[in-house]
Amino acid sequence: MAVNFFYVYALKDPRNSPAMPFYIGKGAGSRAFDHLVTPDSTRKYSKIKEIVSAGFSPLVDILLDDLTEDQALRMEAEVISAFGTIESGGPLTNSVLPSGFRSKAKPSVVVPHGSVERAQLGLQFIEAAVFSLAQANPQGVTNSDTASALGLRSDYRGKQKDYLSYSILGLLLRDGRLERDAVTKRHKARGSG
Repeated sequence: MAVNFFYVYALKDPRNSPAMPFYIGKGAGSRAFDHLVTPDSTRKYSKIKEIVSAGFSPLVDILLDDLTEDQALRMEAEVISAFGTIESGGPLTNSVLPSGFRSKAKPSVVVPHGSVERAQLGLQFIEAAVFSLAQANPQGVTNSDTASALGLRSDYRGKQKDYLSYSILGLLLRDGRLERDAVTKRHKARGSG
């Protein structure tokens, strides 16, 4: 049975009338408000500091609630797609692209509207699955374990190249959700084992 305690929220800039969203997220509990008190190096937090420096407080608007996590992920992607990120010419500071992705895109490649957001939604699902796998295995998991266990094993012209699972592990390492044991080369969820 799915638990319906997730929601989709917007952080809004009150200096505009009407207040315009600059970040869309999904969460549970106090997640929507955590951004206001937890400094980081994102564009979102830079915008929060800019608003506070001007003597205002960002507005937190719960757009949809009583959702399952899957529903919240889908709705978050839809709302981000509707407004657009800074990369796509929209106002949102969401970092929906893995770092370095946009700079490597060829100018001759046509990216249909909403494709990036759908890809990022899929990426969020895969990241969540890989992180859950690492949490369930306190001894850690290797790239091969991850590719095999989650059906991410790839085959390119008869040559195995498990780059997808390796990339996902790398994203989770970058975000600080996993740590890699240099000796065993296993990836562990932070705080486990």
